[in-house]
Amino acid sequence: MIELFTASTPNGHKVSIALEELGLDYKVRAISFDKKEQKEPWYLELNPNGRIPTIVDHDEDGFVVFESGAILIYLAEKTGKLMPSDRKGRSLVIQWLMFQMGGVGPMMGQANVFYRYAPEKIPYAIERYQREVRRLFEVLDRRLEQHEYLAGDYSIADIAHWPWVRSYKWSGVSIDGLPHLERWLNAIDQRPAARKGIAVPEYRDIDEMIRKENEAVSKIQGMLV
Repeated sequence: MIELFTASTPNGHKVSIALEELGLDYKVRAISFDKKEQKEPWYLELNPNGRIPTIVDHDEDGFVVFESGAILIYLAEKTGKLMPSDRKGRSLVIQWLMFQMGGVGPMMGQANVFYRYAPEKIPYAIERYQREVRRLFEVLDRRLEQHEYLAGDYSIADIAHWPWVRSYKWSGVSIDGLPHLERWLNAIDQRPAARKGIAVPEYRDIDEMIRKENEAVSKIQGMLV
């Protein structure tokens, strides 16, 4: 049994989607940002960085894994799925996983902060991060022109990207003119495990969030501390 400490964010959804894809038995402990549970001492014992997600693998003597990318690698290696075992194939998956961890995630996160959450709108910061997100999307589109999925076969690299890229409207970034990225987004959206995982602990509709922006912003701001 794997215990998942999570919330309805792209990083949290990476892990719930992977767990669904892998068919692993897990239970969910939703972390409340409103109550700042991610900063409570009991949680910091599990995750010193005070962020989500975190897993506890009770089949491995309560082994704890934090950082979403590290969790994805751990789960792939635990099951022998969603990442090849050969050196080159594994490296290719990890390269694209790191592209998300070091690029797409942080840049979209900063775009969200300055475009949606900052009390003062700073045009330079908004434009800088939105422009970089679009550039990264163009890199993905070129890759997906040649490959069905980022590392060839569907893998944890795709799982890491999809919850972030699908929220492009929240970042104020367009995917117009990126047909291969759009094809990839739609393909993963049709996967039953992705649909189930994106609803853990609850589903957030991006268009609905935009229509109710003030309410959505207030729910998410608790994670920005």
